[in-house]
Amino acid sequence: MKRITLAITLGVATFAAQAADKAPTAQQSKMTTCNKEAKAADKKGDERKAFMKECLSAKGADAAPAAAPASPVCEKSAADKKLHGAAAKSHIKKCMADGAATAPAAK
Repeated sequence: MKRITLAITLGVATFAAQAADKAPTAQQSKMTTCNKEAKAADKKGDERKAFMKECLSAKGADAAPAAAPASPVCEKSAADKKLHGAAAKSHIKKCMADGAATAPAAK
């Protein structure tokens, strides 16, 4: 009986050591990042579910939507032009890259 217990213990320890040696996959890293962002924004329920879906489906540098919040100026500009969906996102991204969001408002 002691041999079986020892064999199981060694098997579990070996498996745990192998799992610890492997670096997380890109998807696992993305999941961790998205979970942290959802928790930091205190998202719950359907709001969290929608956020996670969008965050996990984002590609490359766009994978962290909370890291670069859209400028209200650029969002207003997209709304004024009645842009929706991908067109609005593209407009906001270009607007922010052009620096319109950081330019001081004219008085």
